[in-house]
Amino acid sequence: MNVKIGLIGAGWMGKTHTNSFVNALMAFGPEYGKPIFEIVSDVNKDAAQTACNQLGFSRYTTDWKDIVTDENVDIVDIATPNAFHYEIAKAALENGKHTYCEKPLTLTAEQSLELAELANEKGVVNYVGYNNVMNPATAYIKDLVESEKLGKIVKFTGTYDQDSLLDESIPISWRHINKFSGSGAIGDLGSHLLSVSQIILGNIESVNALSKTVIKKRPTKEGSDDLQEVENDDIISLLANYENGAIGTISSSRIASGRKNYLAYEIQGTKGSVHYSLERMNEVNVYFTSDNEADRGFRTIFLGPKHKGYSAFYPAAGISMGFNDMKILEAHELLSAITKKTEYTCDFAFGATIDKTVSAILKSAEQQNWVQV
Repeated sequence: MNVKIGLIGAGWMGKTHTNSFVNALMAFGPEYGKPIFEIVSDVNKDAAQTACNQLGFSRYTTDWKDIVTDENVDIVDIATPNAFHYEIAKAALENGKHTYCEKPLTLTAEQSLELAELANEKGVVNYVGYNNVMNPATAYIKDLVESEKLGKIVKFTGTYDQDSLLDESIPISWRHINKFSGSGAIGDLGSHLLSVSQIILGNIESVNALSKTVIKKRPTKEGSDDLQEVENDDIISLLANYENGAIGTISSSRIASGRKNYLAYEIQGTKGSVHYSLERMNEVNVYFTSDNEADRGFRTIFLGPKHKGYSAFYPAAGISMGFNDMKILEAHELLSAITKKTEYTCDFAFGATIDKTVSAILKSAEQQNWVQV
């Protein structure tokens, strides 16, 4: 079965999505759907034409509305900056298209809930690109929690830190402007951590957050002396109460010196604990109180074919998966949902839950008090 794709956004993420579809076909075979790259759109004509030629699309346009109304398009793939997700996704759903949207789903919890309800009404596949949910480590840790091997979960500690914006001479971009990004570190980075927390531990009930903008102004362009105000947070930290009774400490920074892609968390239970860091993507560290006292200590589990998703890439444990492999698993799950009607996790309702949590965190940081999610 051919699945025809219309891509909106010809930048880095658009290329990543396209490569993921290609590699999903190679890894899982055509029985889950053969991606056909029908049409690509970008407001920049040169970018659209270049993407068309380099990525193998049949044609291109500078108007995304051409894609959501195109009878030859099965999936509308949204890889634009955050501010445009809502309008495009809504139009795609209204035209009865399967819709694949990079995270976040929208800039507000209300808009995301509206899209989730519309997607349910239309009965189409609706998918948000929280790729860390597809990490085989996530599935393994989720099983540790649900099987109660760790006992009753009492604490979640996690952070997602990068130093990509540490240099104050880096020019301002759409990520620093709220009407385009919606938020700073918590939306851009922290939402990935929230997605992992959500899939493993479930809903957060209430939050108490503190945020700070460290670099308050940035150059309007590279080398310029003209400065523009940064509108959102560089660092955010919060306390969280989970519905399952656990407590959490969660943080995120985009100016964390020395940290490159440090999505790291530890889950502590009454019978054991587990620690994971994306900078050591293929290793999970676990501890069980049931071990002999003399032998107790964290042990390293290497991801392997027994862990969900891994066997699509390698036949033996300890061979390192890469970051983009999570996106390949994501593309496969999307194709399978369309062609095989299989279940999938990151639907628009899931995305709306994350956006609702982010909204509560931002409100808490502004009011400096506890806020119910």
